[in-house]
Amino acid sequence: MNKNDMKKICIIDGQGGGIGSAVIKRIKERFGESIEVIALGTNAIATAQMLKARANKGASGSNAIVQTVKKADVIIGPVGIIMAHAMMGEVTPEMAEAVCLSQAKKVLLPLTQENISIVGVAGLSLPLLVDELIESHLSFLDEE
Repeated sequence: MNKNDMKKICIIDGQGGGIGSAVIKRIKERFGESIEVIALGTNAIATAQMLKARANKGASGSNAIVQTVKKADVIIGPVGIIMAHAMMGEVTPEMAEAVCLSQAKKVLLPLTQENISIVGVAGLSLPLLVDELIESHLSFLDEE
């Protein structure tokens, strides 16, 4: 497969990058190098952790996220990536808007440190959420 034909999956995370790292590890285990995983950190520490988890490339900060999500096929992250000022203020209004406006499929994990509750969502652990993400929401990548 030509690198230009590969699906681009953007993983967005902030603070320490732990959620993004867990997602990237599982994606790489399942799909290997058949997809391009781009780590987008709200800060350099988050990006560095996601790169250690084997993302193909990474970038940090608001402008990097705003520009990169325009070209993504799938965007994955905690639900806070669509809320301005979430993640202790790391998500800028521009970042939240860019994610929402992107044509990419968005797969959001119902993890939040905000004063928000999502009705109807079982309180699954991060490993179980990542399993569901891979099996139920990224299975279409196997068909390509």
